[in-house]
Amino acid sequence: MMYILLIIGFFLLVKGADYFVEGSSAIARLLKVPSVVIGLTIVAMGTSAPEAAVSITAGLAGSNELALSNVIGSNLFNLVLIVGICALIKPFIVDQSIMKRDFPIAILSSVLLLFFIRDDYLSRTEGLILLFLMAAYLVMTVISAIRNPITVNDMERPLPMHTSLIYIGLGLAAIIVGGDLVVDNACRIAAAFGLSETLIGLTIVAIGTSLPELVTSITASRKGESGLALGNVVGSNIFNIMFILGMSSTVHPIASDAAAFIDILILIGLTLIIFCKLRGQMGRFMGAACAAAYLIYSVYIVLR
Repeated sequence: MMYILLIIGFFLLVKGADYFVEGSSAIARLLKVPSVVIGLTIVAMGTSAPEAAVSITAGLAGSNELALSNVIGSNLFNLVLIVGICALIKPFIVDQSIMKRDFPIAILSSVLLLFFIRDDYLSRTEGLILLFLMAAYLVMTVISAIRNPITVNDMERPLPMHTSLIYIGLGLAAIIVGGDLVVDNACRIAAAFGLSETLIGLTIVAIGTSLPELVTSITASRKGESGLALGNVVGSNIFNIMFILGMSSTVHPIASDAAAFIDILILIGLTLIIFCKLRGQMGRFMGAACAAAYLIYSVYIVLR
């Protein structure tokens, strides 16, 4: 039964992402804002809903290792593997607004998290600081969208507003339910093989809760919405650290360890490498290198 539910979950994720991207792209055109802004906000927060549910629930239950490892693992999966897969499927032009503003914020948020857990502890005060920074980032993104409207081609004829909202609502619901089914059943299968909570958080749960970002970004990339695809990944990483860990540690302080410190260092290092290489076009060679880097990291965390 677990395997059947797993398959159903994957189906809901794929179909939900298709509707979610279609509705989000239409909303962007109707509001005359760049699709990258929608990707950084609505899509990023929507696809991060599974991570939020898992980490905040883990925080309430006192499963701090799962809450922190889920976010770290998800961010690595998002930035390294998802961007790599999108580039392998269809090379894309990198939106320079992401490189100038959002990517540096993603890097700084990881550095800030590393500083906060230097004492192996993420306190309520530090959680509140992360939440404040998340609110400031959202305000900055919205102001930027208002100041830089786009010109919409009348021939495009986007979906009506009410239809777009229905697409987003149904798509997000399918993504959340599908992600929940995948994570729950994958964890049961993994636990049956005796995997540790930290390893499950960094692998099965992190990958499972990042499936919405994966299918959404791939779907967006195939539809030619590269700004939405990359914006979804970068926005999700910012949201994961600032909001999810901020909320989780505010609810219940999170304990950390040396392994988490090393994982965040790896996240920062890979983010910096990708940031330096993401100039102009993201080609298939870079995509293959990202995918290979994630596979090497996966082998490392399994063996350690």
